[in-house]
Amino acid sequence: MEFLLQPLTLVTFFPLLGVFVIAFINAEKKDAIRWTALITALATLLISFWAFAQFDKTNPNLQLEAKYAWIRVADWNIYYYLAVDGLSILLVLLTTLLSAISILSAWSAVQERVKEFMIFFLLLEVGMTGVFLAQDLFLFYIFWEFTLVPMYFIIGIWGGPRRIYSALKFFLYTMAGSILMLLAIIYLGVQAQNTFNVPELLARLPQLYASGQISPTAQMLLFVAFALSFAIKVPMWPLHSWLPDAHVEAPTAGSVILAGVLLKMGTYGFLRFNIPLFPNATIQAAPWMALLATIGILYGAAVSYAQADIKKLVAYSSVSHLGFVMLGLFALNAEGVSGAILQMVNHGLSTGALFLLIGMVYEQTHTRQFSDYGGLWKAMPIFAVMMLIAVFSSMGLPGLNGFVGEFTILLGAFGSKAIASPWYAGFSTLGVILAAVYLLYLFQKMFLGPDGKVITEHKLKDLNWREIVTMIPLVVFIFWIGLYPKPFFDILAPAVEKLLSALPL
Repeated sequence: MEFLLQPLTLVTFFPLLGVFVIAFINAEKKDAIRWTALITALATLLISFWAFAQFDKTNPNLQLEAKYAWIRVADWNIYYYLAVDGLSILLVLLTTLLSAISILSAWSAVQERVKEFMIFFLLLEVGMTGVFLAQDLFLFYIFWEFTLVPMYFIIGIWGGPRRIYSALKFFLYTMAGSILMLLAIIYLGVQAQNTFNVPELLARLPQLYASGQISPTAQMLLFVAFALSFAIKVPMWPLHSWLPDAHVEAPTAGSVILAGVLLKMGTYGFLRFNIPLFPNATIQAAPWMALLATIGILYGAAVSYAQADIKKLVAYSSVSHLGFVMLGLFALNAEGVSGAILQMVNHGLSTGALFLLIGMVYEQTHTRQFSDYGGLWKAMPIFAVMMLIAVFSSMGLPGLNGFVGEFTILLGAFGSKAIASPWYAGFSTLGVILAAVYLLYLFQKMFLGPDGKVITEHKLKDLNWREIVTMIPLVVFIFWIGLYPKPFFDILAPAVEKLLSALPL
């Protein structure tokens, strides 16, 4: 019983209770299924708040630990080990918040096979939360791979016309990258006397590096094996080609959770595993990672502007925005890393809001082509205001959340000893300008100018109460982080300082 009542165990596996209940509800009772899924997601959100209430933001160490011996074969010790610190607590809260919002957004958008959709979505929440909490590499890998299955079905069953192609591409890309990570995990476990426990690995690895048992070349190969898996998930240029297809074909709720949480699993992997486990390789690779991040920032922004499909524009913008996150992480200083973690949250809020709003208007118009839009400001004023806030947030307008994250990242990148060149940050600032170009282009095409085909051919309705309620939490956090980010940086600071103190810079 003690195991089940652990806060982190509860927040991770509580959605399974909803899955169990939904499994026994008649598939024809769609509203009952929707309400069960929503109540489950909201209860999970409340449990995450309960866990956060017990979290000590001044403590840089792992907290609320749930650690039990799980698998013992010969000399191997694999633990069920969940814990949270300042590096992960905000991402757990983001996951539970966006999961509830996504389920609410699917209320009218998903009409077929509602039972299966809600089951897969709650299973996906289990996997995502587990990724951010697992402190044993074997357990982490299980959660990491588990998320592929429900997302594959969400895209493949409820997606657009090319859903099968997109789902397969998403699955195969991520699975291929994960194979190398699995080999690296096994190698690490063998070298560290048969343990996958991350805190124990961090204690033993310095001696293994110093003695030469793990050579500098081996450390770099381990770094690359983990990095490839995480870079595909981010996705970093040039490993990003699966993302636009997955976003365009996924249902709205799938796009929101894909952009808001699943992509952050990649950046979090670098933060939690690459940087602390392979410190010397991290420092050696930092300029190269900064180069790839800068290329991604500029490439993603330039390609976004060229899109004729609204959803594809926002999809490519994620390549650019997450390039900023990677630049901040490999600045390897407090400003850059803190800004990167906060920007993970910011991107989840702003891009999640954009995908929600695009989905809301798509339900009425059934088109995402810019050429079909125009003049929506007069027809849907509440929708227009919400979209304007999301656009300004995504482009980094001062006073909103995106500005805080990007400014802090650029500040860290300019003064980074690891990157050792201000040019990366200098070129990356062009990405901020280009973001304003493609996002204002999006807003102009949709809301200003003469009435488009969607107005002349459809009797458009403004946002209803459910859609407004769906957007309000995102808008609140967009303004809160933008106007008063101190509480969020206070949560991050001790854990970030501890992470960086172990690097030989």
